[in-house]
Amino acid sequence: MAVSFERYGRLYYLDAGDLTPRVGDKVLVPTDGGTEVAECVWAPAWVSDEIGGLPRLAGLAAGSDLDRDAHNRRRRAEAKVAAKRLIRQHELPMKVVGVDYLDRGEPRRIVVYFSAPHRVDFRDLVRDMSRTLDTKVELRQLGARDEARVQGGIGPCGRDLCCATFLKDFEPVSVRMAKDQDLPVNPLKISGACGRLLCCLKYEHPLYQEFKATAPKVGVTVESPEGEGRVVGHNVPSDSVVVRLSASGQTCRCSRASVCAPRTSFDDAVAAGARAEAEGEPSSDA
Repeated sequence: MAVSFERYGRLYYLDAGDLTPRVGDKVLVPTDGGTEVAECVWAPAWVSDEIGGLPRLAGLAAGSDLDRDAHNRRRRAEAKVAAKRLIRQHELPMKVVGVDYLDRGEPRRIVVYFSAPHRVDFRDLVRDMSRTLDTKVELRQLGARDEARVQGGIGPCGRDLCCATFLKDFEPVSVRMAKDQDLPVNPLKISGACGRLLCCLKYEHPLYQEFKATAPKVGVTVESPEGEGRVVGHNVPSDSVVVRLSASGQTCRCSRASVCAPRTSFDDAVAAGARAEAEGEPSSDA
C-alpha cells in the first residue's frame, strides 16, 4: 500500500499486514520520531514478487491520533506565519520552505526549513521566534534540490517532480550526459525546477553509452540490408541507425544489429600483424 502525509505529497510504501484500509482512510505510519498519521492513497494489493524491507503499517488512526495530528498542523501553520513575519522584520534574505513540529520527547521543538543564497546569521531570529511561539525553535538551511523536494511541483514533462515522489537519493548529473544524448546544452532546456540539471538525464544515459560503444559512428561507410551507404544519424530509442545509400542517395533506417562496417586495409594489416606476433614471426610495419 502507499500513503502520503500531505495531499499530493510524496508517496511512501508500506506492508499492510492483515489490515485492509481503503483509499482516504487515516492510518498510523512508523517514523524515526514515532508513529504519525497519514492518508491511504493506494489500497493494499497483492504483488507477484516478494518485496522485502518495507515498514509495516502500525494500524488505523484513532480519534486521539486525529486530534493530535490536527493540533500539530495548527502549530505548524502558526509557526510558518510567525517565521515569515519575523524574517521580514529582521530583513533577512531567507525563504521559508517548510515547518515541522516535533511533539515527542523533551523538549518539544519546531524545526523551520529555509533556503537562502548564502549563509545567514539568524541568531536574533531564533530568539524572537522562541519567545513568540513559546517553544524551542531550530532553523535548518536547505539546498536547491532539497527545496524542490520539500515544496514539490510540476516538471517540464508535465508530471510531479521525481524528487518529490519516488527519488530517495540525488545522484550526480553532468552536462556530459546531455551531450551523450544529443540534447541541446541550453540551461533552460536541461534544468529542473531547482535550477540544477534534470535528474532524469541519468535515467537513460547508460543506454546511450552502450549504444554508442557498439554502433557504427556517424560518417562511417557500412553495409546495410538496403546496400552500402554512410551512417548519417543514430536513433537510440529504436536501437537503429540512419544510413544514406550510396547508390540512390536515399536514407533508410536499419536496426543496429543488421548494419556492419566493412574492414579497411589498415584494420586488415593490424590484424595480420597481431596474428604474426602471436605465432612468433616478425611483422613488417604497415
